[in-house]
Amino acid sequence: KILVTDKPESKVFRIVLYTAVFEDFINKVRPSMVLVGGTTVGRCLAPRKAARFRAGLTADCTILDVQDNTDLDQIRPAFGGNIMAHIHTPNHRPQFATVRYKIFNAPERTEKPSGELVIEDIPSQRLESRIRVLEVRKKEKVQSIEDAEVIVVAGKGVKKEADLSMIRELADRLGGMMATTRPLIEAGWTDPRTQIGLSGRTVKPKLIITCGVSGSVQFVAGMNNSENIIAINTDPKASIFDVAHYAIIGDIYEVIPALLKNLPARGGQAHKGDPS
Repeated sequence: KILVTDKPESKVFRIVLYTAVFEDFINKVRPSMVLVGGTTVGRCLAPRKAARFRAGLTADCTILDVQDNTDLDQIRPAFGGNIMAHIHTPNHRPQFATVRYKIFNAPERTEKPSGELVIEDIPSQRLESRIRVLEVRKKEKVQSIEDAEVIVVAGKGVKKEADLSMIRELADRLGGMMATTRPLIEAGWTDPRTQIGLSGRTVKPKLIITCGVSGSVQFVAGMNNSENIIAINTDPKASIFDVAHYAIIGDIYEVIPALLKNLPARGGQAHKGDPS
């Protein structure tokens, strides 16, 4: 069942108005739990809702489970991703949680949609707000590793910052994006938005290639649902091989150049020195 509130006042996002609509929905449906996407809007809306109902909120959950008595197991990284906090809120309903992007698999699109669409009404006075939107400026969309279908990850096996160029080149040849692990972010080599792991982003691409990545628990939790995982590492006992579908035991400084020699540049044109 899908409940829809469509009012002229809701054309532009205003937190007070959206909170009122959300509150009206919860009062009507009386759910045991409320899950909100961990987006910019969701992270703004969920805490206000939880406060309205004098309930707790677990933010940025990466694992969820429901017990027989409807208690929600809320699991999320804490202390910089070094531990996993297991949180219960058994004494209050609804139970509120925001959910990290890409945690759940999207259901397959069906050719024959089913379900019920319910148009909800809410009194106009409930939608009154002293916030006036004077102008809306569209923000330029930034490409994110979370939306990439192919990702090449640079790990501690990369010896110096300049060597990231070959990782970027491999990602570019495959039509994907480069990502990194936490040590490279802490070294200041790349943008924090490229970090994969519990303290970074969660990704689920069709193909991910890890280059010199050891495979810590924190990193693996952010990518282990990828469709195809190829790992390159000199250590045959590296933890990353436990989750990889294909393992290449070798030096990234030998393996990646060899791959580049056999991969055409994007658009089908070979780079200088590459076989045509």
